[in-house]
Amino acid sequence: MIIVQICVGSSCHLKGSEKIVELFQSAVSEHSLEGQVALAGSFCTGKCNREGVTVTVDGVVYTGITPENFNTFFEDKILRSVSAERA
Repeated sequence: MIIVQICVGSSCHLKGSEKIVELFQSAVSEHSLEGQVALAGSFCTGKCNREGVTVTVDGVVYTGITPENFNTFFEDKILRSVSAERA
């Protein structure tokens, strides 16, 4: 199971965490990953960035996630991990 925590702290909230949550929910559903990816909210990880939202995937923190780079992030960090777990 891949654990994805999306920061919903005040800074990330102002930078669009609600939209990132929606994009994750849609992508997980679209790829039928409900039993393989767990989505959770988190409060500040202390890694605030000037742009985008902070997302933690299996303990690794990524900053600057935006609607514009979301698809690339999802493919690289989530779909690749799912493929590796299946192999």
